[in-house]
Amino acid sequence: MLLLEALGSALLGLALAAAAVRLLARRLPAARLVLASGVLGALFGAWLTGYALGPGHASPMATLAGAVLVSAVVLSLLLRPGGAAGGPRRAPFSLPSRG
Repeated sequence: MLLLEALGSALLGLALAAAAVRLLARRLPAARLVLASGVLGALFGAWLTGYALGPGHASPMATLAGAVLVSAVVLSLLLRPGGAAGGPRRAPFSLPSRG
């Protein structure tokens, strides 16, 4: 059962990462990094959820849900800010000048 949860988590992370690469290609780094991060995030999420639920939990769906959530969080950390085309660009956390 553990192997199926790990395989399912990895596949869900890969699918989520592939969707992110397809939809948000301009705001993400290299596709290989995104795909690897999605899979590793999902595997870590599955392990973390299984650890939190404790031994003998009978809900593989909870493990897969935790894997998808952690994978989505890891992928969101890779996003770069999207700017308006032609708009003024300023450093993060800077105040607009009055000049």
